[in-house]
Amino acid sequence: MSTRNKHRMGHFIALKSAIINGEETVVKQYLVDRSMLDVEKSYLLELAELGGNAAIIQLLEQVPVKDPNKSFQA
Repeated sequence: MSTRNKHRMGHFIALKSAIINGEETVVKQYLVDRSMLDVEKSYLLELAELGGNAAIIQLLEQVPVKDPNKSFQA
C-alpha cells in the first residue's frame, strides 16, 4: 500500500471516529477543501444520521463528490 493510500485511509478512519463521537469541530477540520467518492459520503452520512447530529449531517451534505475515474491513478 502506498504512503498516499495509507494517509487517505488514516484520514477516513479519523473522520469516521469524529462523526461517531459527535465531534463537529474535528469533522469540520477534516472536511476543509475535501471531496470524496459517493460511496464514502453515503457511508459517513449514514453514520451521522445514526448519531442524530444535524450539524455534522449538514457538513457532510456539503462535501462535493469526486469523479471515481479521477481518484485512481495508474
